[in-house]
Amino acid sequence: MQHNNKPAQAAGATIPPAALTGSLRDYRSPEGPDLMNRFNSFYEWQDLRRTYNVWPYAKSTETAPKTTCSAKTDSGIEFSGVNFASQDYLSLSSHPKVKDAAIRAVQEYGVHSAGSAALLGNTRHSLRLEKVISGFTDGHEIVLYPTGWSAGFAAIQGFVRPGDHVVMDVLAHSCLQEGARAATQNIHFHGHLNLGGLERRLQRIRAHDNANGILVVTESLFSMHSDTPDLNAIRAICDQYKAHLLVDCAHDFGAIGDDGLGHIGLQNMLGKTDVIVGSFSKTFASNGGFIAVRTKAQAEYLKYYSATQTFSNALSPVQAATVLASFDIVGSEEGRTRRRALMDNILFLRGELTRLGMEVLGDPSPIVPVRVGAEGMARIASRELASLGAIANLVEYPAVPQGGARFRVQVMADHKRDEIELLSSLMLKAMRSADLEYRGYRERGVELNSPAVLLSDAA
Repeated sequence: MQHNNKPAQAAGATIPPAALTGSLRDYRSPEGPDLMNRFNSFYEWQDLRRTYNVWPYAKSTETAPKTTCSAKTDSGIEFSGVNFASQDYLSLSSHPKVKDAAIRAVQEYGVHSAGSAALLGNTRHSLRLEKVISGFTDGHEIVLYPTGWSAGFAAIQGFVRPGDHVVMDVLAHSCLQEGARAATQNIHFHGHLNLGGLERRLQRIRAHDNANGILVVTESLFSMHSDTPDLNAIRAICDQYKAHLLVDCAHDFGAIGDDGLGHIGLQNMLGKTDVIVGSFSKTFASNGGFIAVRTKAQAEYLKYYSATQTFSNALSPVQAATVLASFDIVGSEEGRTRRRALMDNILFLRGELTRLGMEVLGDPSPIVPVRVGAEGMARIASRELASLGAIANLVEYPAVPQGGARFRVQVMADHKRDEIELLSSLMLKAMRSADLEYRGYRERGVELNSPAVLLSDAA
């Protein structure tokens, strides 16, 4: 494979310590009366990182996000190589049947839904999609949303009212946390996958409030850690305290399990979950998402009381047609074959990384977290990896615990073994190079480490 990568900006220059320290959390709550100019310090820090090519965000693809692609940093530096940074788990975004369905939808409908689903935004494709997902989930009522984020937000904001309580895993996705904040002040976090912590919070709530509802919120696959809760145990705890259960299945629905139902299927939880949230952007080759509930009354209420559905334009015709074509594949023998190929790739990658001495986190899933450690070293490793001809996303604090920066490697069904081997070898090379450079700072007396703050230790 040939890589025509331009040299990084400031190549060979020593990276200033300020570009290797600090985090996005430092700039989350700027203060002062000058509302529109109090963000300058963030931009200066961001631009310093950008100047030395250790700003890993806002990259863009120059070609289709297949297993190899060309891309650019947000400052225009070109790079290319094996692609393990795109969310296309079954490799459907460039599937001929999916592309053909999208083209036919554009030719028939144009490109825009031109309205909210509460008014005139639905199309034949979106109505059929509701029925297809209902069949896939054994008869659940389905409400569609323009993004997966808006579906997660709405699943809480649409049902929960100010007197109610939301109890959630501390690592629950942003959309779930923001939906809770929009609905109530009664939000209770428990430690990651900590069943004892969950039960203690429910005990305390019910000790003084039996009049209001409780929604317990978790995910079937946590994307930064690649781990999954014991959903049956959570269901039993919910039943004990008269709470309802919401499970966000964004990362495993369609991609894991012989039937494609992810961990809800593997744990036999399809009929035991009150609210299921799904996203189309990981497996189904489109933006958009859905909420699956048990009754028509629940679905109809969401359509008029969850703001991101009522007051957003509906899925476009091309989006709905794309997801429909993807569901046709996901539910077919080809879908099963692709899921098996995906899992084979996942297991092979995890084995290769482990064999080479790298620390792989979590359980087998399309997300393979590879721990780097200190944020400064991880930023250098990310820069090095791109220059060597491999693309993988870096995740750092506050998205993960401080001192626990990692590559979030995303696997596709179409990845070949030689591509997996290449990524593994280049990642090792990048991490070794970063370690040497990072040690140089320490030898010069420049301390770049930060104390570890492990969210999983929360009670």
